[in-house]
Amino acid sequence: MAGTTLPTPLYGLYRERIGFSELTVTVVFAVYAFGVIAVLLLVGDVSDTVGRRPVLLGGLVCAAGSAVVFLGADSVPLLCLGRLLSGLSAGLFTGTATAYVLELAPSRRRGRAGFVATAANMGGLGCGPLLSGLLSEYAPHPLVLPFVVHLGLLAVSFALLLVLPETVEEARPLRTARPHLPELPPQVRGVFVPAGVAAFAGFSLLGLFTSVGPAFLAEGLGVHDRAVVGLVVFAAFLASTLGQLLVPRLGTARAVPLGCCVLIAGLALLAGSLAWAVLALLVLAALVGGAGQGMGLRGAVGEVAGASPAEHRGGALSALFVVAYFGISIPVIGVGLLTGPLGLAHAGLVFTACMALLAAASGVYLLRRAVVGEAAGGP
Repeated sequence: MAGTTLPTPLYGLYRERIGFSELTVTVVFAVYAFGVIAVLLLVGDVSDTVGRRPVLLGGLVCAAGSAVVFLGADSVPLLCLGRLLSGLSAGLFTGTATAYVLELAPSRRRGRAGFVATAANMGGLGCGPLLSGLLSEYAPHPLVLPFVVHLGLLAVSFALLLVLPETVEEARPLRTARPHLPELPPQVRGVFVPAGVAAFAGFSLLGLFTSVGPAFLAEGLGVHDRAVVGLVVFAAFLASTLGQLLVPRLGTARAVPLGCCVLIAGLALLAGSLAWAVLALLVLAALVGGAGQGMGLRGAVGEVAGASPAEHRGGALSALFVVAYFGISIPVIGVGLLTGPLGLAHAGLVFTACMALLAAASGVYLLRRAVVGEAAGGP
């Protein structure tokens, strides 16, 4: 997952080399999200039938292809191709790897396995910009070395995956796989919509940090050190991982609405940073907003996975991440479109207001649902 955010601190260097607008940055970034969504929609539950390992091996191949393309990227189409392959890899990893970790874990450690799965997603996404920011700022060949290191990490991942057991009983041959939209079992639908809205709002915040965050740091705050850019983005994902640690104490039913409240506080801090150009507020927004996103994500994954039959778990989780990745793509493109007429700061303010409303709606609904369930003697 680190490879999917590896280019974040490097977009300024690519703009110097190739020459393109901030809108192009958001479009290139969104191509990744559309690649994820395409995979999750068409083959998101294929691992439920052909097995987890073949799907994850395919994801590693796509990730390696993305790194190779970025090594020679000298045009916008090549950047888009690299991002598309990266999105395909993330789409193959996301739901499948989450289900795989849950199934590999002993039943007594299922709760910890849920944390490991979501922390691997968020931790990997956070380590990508940190790694490339440090290497591009303090090591030679800033547009080469990060992707060479990533290829080395992929080789290690490939070797580890080969020794893991398959968890899908009676897995069918890969050639029997057919694209189709994931289906939600009836027992999942009650929690899916509000959990998906919360995931959408949370991922939109992370999408803003990983796409136009570097531009705001450079243009609005005068921060041009790529290591600092990577560190700020890393802070958001680290806070997301730490926020997930709170979920077992809260319970998944309360984690999503409380996560929405914390996310709204993070969005308010982000609005303050955009309005007054204060770096400290941006760092606080990354920490607070990331923690809220992490609480909401782990709670949503737990609720959806817990309500899903085993044979539909991969598809249900993939459907949840489809909604989440729409949050990365659509709002970010909206910010790019608004940057021209409004400027980057004001476009960001519009974004924060819209996402805060979504998070509030989801949080209120789920909190009322949890309170009514407890009053009725439910979980």
